Amino acid sequence: MLFIDVILPLPLPRYFTYQAPDELAGQIQKGGRVIVPFGARKYYSAIVLDIRENYTPSYPVKEIVSVLDDRPVANELQIKLWQWIALYYMCTVGEVMKAAIPSGLKLESETKVFFNEAYVQCDELNKREEEVLNLVHDKKSLPVSEIAAVYKHKDLMRIVQSLVDKEALWVEEVIAGGYKPRFETCVRLHPAMDNENKLKTAFEALKKAPKQLDILMNFVRLSGVFSERTKRDPAKKELLQTVDAQPEALNALVRKNILELYPKEISRLNSPLPTLHSPFSILNSTQQVAMEQIQEAFTAKDVVLLHGITSSGKTEIYIHLIDEQIRQGKQVLYLLPEIALTAQIINRLKAVFGNKAGIYHSKFPDAERVEVWNNIGKADGYSVVLGVRSSIFLPFTRLGLVIVDEEHENTYKQFDPAPRYHARDAAIVLASMHGAKTLLGTATPAIESYYNARQGKYGLVELTQRYAGMELPEVNIVNTALARKQKKMQSHFHPDLLTALDKTLKAGKQAILFQNRRGFAPYVQCRLCEYIPRCAYCDVCLTYHKFPDRLVCHYCGYSVENMRQCPACGGLDVGDMGFGTEKIEDELKIFFPHAHIARLDLDSTRTRSSYEKIITDFEEGKTDILVGTQMVTKGLDFENVQLAAVMNVDNLLSFPDFRAYERCYQLVTQVSGRSGRAGKRGLVVIQASKPQHPIIQFIIANDYAGMYASQLAEREKFKYPPFYRIVRLTLKHKSKDTVHLAAKELAEYLSKIFGKRVLGPETPLISRIQNYYLENIWIKIEKQASAQKAKELLSEAINNIRQLATYKSLQVVADVDPV
Repeated sequence: MLFIDVILPLPLPRYFTYQAPDELAGQIQKGGRVIVPFGARKYYSAIVLDIRENYTPSYPVKEIVSVLDDRPVANELQIKLWQWIALYYMCTVGEVMKAAIPSGLKLESETKVFFNEAYVQCDELNKREEEVLNLVHDKKSLPVSEIAAVYKHKDLMRIVQSLVDKEALWVEEVIAGGYKPRFETCVRLHPAMDNENKLKTAFEALKKAPKQLDILMNFVRLSGVFSERTKRDPAKKELLQTVDAQPEALNALVRKNILELYPKEISRLNSPLPTLHSPFSILNSTQQVAMEQIQEAFTAKDVVLLHGITSSGKTEIYIHLIDEQIRQGKQVLYLLPEIALTAQIINRLKAVFGNKAGIYHSKFPDAERVEVWNNIGKADGYSVVLGVRSSIFLPFTRLGLVIVDEEHENTYKQFDPAPRYHARDAAIVLASMHGAKTLLGTATPAIESYYNARQGKYGLVELTQRYAGMELPEVNIVNTALARKQKKMQSHFHPDLLTALDKTLKAGKQAILFQNRRGFAPYVQCRLCEYIPRCAYCDVCLTYHKFPDRLVCHYCGYSVENMRQCPACGGLDVGDMGFGTEKIEDELKIFFPHAHIARLDLDSTRTRSSYEKIITDFEEGKTDILVGTQMVTKGLDFENVQLAAVMNVDNLLSFPDFRAYERCYQLVTQVSGRSGRAGKRGLVVIQASKPQHPIIQFIIANDYAGMYASQLAEREKFKYPPFYRIVRLTLKHKSKDTVHLAAKELAEYLSKIFGKRVLGPETPLISRIQNYYLENIWIKIEKQASAQKAKELLSEAINNIRQLATYKSLQVVADVDPV
């Protein structure tokens, strides 16, 4: 008798054991998927963790229902990574599995309601029962979720059960369909045509059927049937289009056993190849030295930090390193922080590596993500994969190198839902498990990464010159506070910025404007009583979006019509306050009516194609000014950009976060690096109300070392990373009093264990999200202390408070290394 331990895609703290029926026992393998029952009626696809023969369970076990795979979908090292993430980031392996595997490979049952064709009405039905019965009768069967979308009463399941009792309906759990391969009909010679003489005889017999003869002749030409080197089976559609014939002529050849049709599985991933060129565009002397230093550092260190200023040619070094790995038969994972970057860089990789290069991110249709997943494990699969943070979960089998580009970016951190992992740190662990190396690349390293490099934990290689001797851009700080006093500001633009934009456009160059808020305005306000519309479910102001003319919550999606009249005082003097990317775009069209202006933010890039179109149009010079949020700061490479501007640096500096100054330096330096990347020296204009701020001075001087030293001293003094680890516990409850009492009680309990390492509880700036009130508790743990022991104590404390009847519906979210 076989027993199997499985991982379910659920937030459960343990594995579950099932029994394998004899007829399925030989098909089960570790890492494969099996359908298992869970709970009273639900079914899930689970991953096999272990197979045991000599086992005596302490409770009755259920049988698995079916085996889904003839080979594993998750390998041993993947599962090992899931377990590490669950342990380090204080979540469950099931939550990691759910995040890791594409939806097409995660099957679960849904409750489906069927109409009983033999039903004869004997009992009287009430109005609501008739509504539900008529709805199901029309469709014959419906998932409960679809009925609920139409029939919005809370007592739906009670009504369904009543109709089941009256034998009008019956209910069944049905496994929802997952990934389905794509097929096309192809044409090949019938097995009877097994030599040239028989084919010649067929040609002779078709002389009186010219259409059939034409099809056969074109089939021979397309298929290369007489050449083993070029032989292929053309698609039915392709063949018929070539001869401009009707399907009946082809069907006649099939009936005569000359040709045959068959379904062939085809990939959704194949794309036309660009012109390939050698990867060895010659590195300059500085790049060559850096390349050799990286290779030398890898002999002693598993992780190397490449600190290269913007436009120093880091990507070209990456390409050479990738080529080196591919020649050794290894795979490379190339991580990027933003989907917007993949469109530009994949073209560069495909030009060098062709279809050996693949791409993986959440904007892809799920079927394509499954095909990338399946492709990775094949011997002839992708050698290099370009992707965002979820790419660390792909089933690599021969990983040799992981490149984390723009390693400082906070978008590598997953915020919600669990697992709240950091892809950079998880990638380092992934590489270590494979015996691979990790290269971290950036112009503005995270303080923790630079500290690790300076301490000798990582190798350190520095590129201090721009490619081809290009100069760093000139940085011009303009004082918006002074300009407002002198009434020189034109809306949200300093006159020097407008002048710079005008000169840039007249010179036929392009500009990038960075504003760290999307939407038209952060909020609207009644100027008479100062009333500000707020979200009904979150403790935030509603952001005004001009395009739909609505006020929108960026936390839960709640929206209402724009305020025309103040609901508090009835006043009509209502106006928008502040500015976002949408407003900047709108006003630029007034100042520069002939310029082509585009916007790159979350609102303008909801689909994969929209990302690619905005980037491609700007790259091809169809767009003159690109306005955007942080997306425009992340490694984009445009040769014609002469001007980069930061619209409001004060927002970045005043953010209440211990990383605010570091982030401000990184963001402004990165957006500055987009200008002057070819030819003439670029210009950067930074609008600031306090130009003498120390961080702004570090930016002007391009002094990363100065910024690092000042921030490191503060971090050490106030016990922040890299000297301490931080765990943030966020308590959530729909009752403000309950969450406050629970947080106070938990903080007091933790203080007995951790002492002064516990800070809080404190109410965050946004104290309510989606109707849940929030309280935070912070725990600072010395680097020398056992982090795992601390997490075990934290988990025990969290479980203890959750078990109290008073806090039954309390949620406690642990975020390890929050950013």
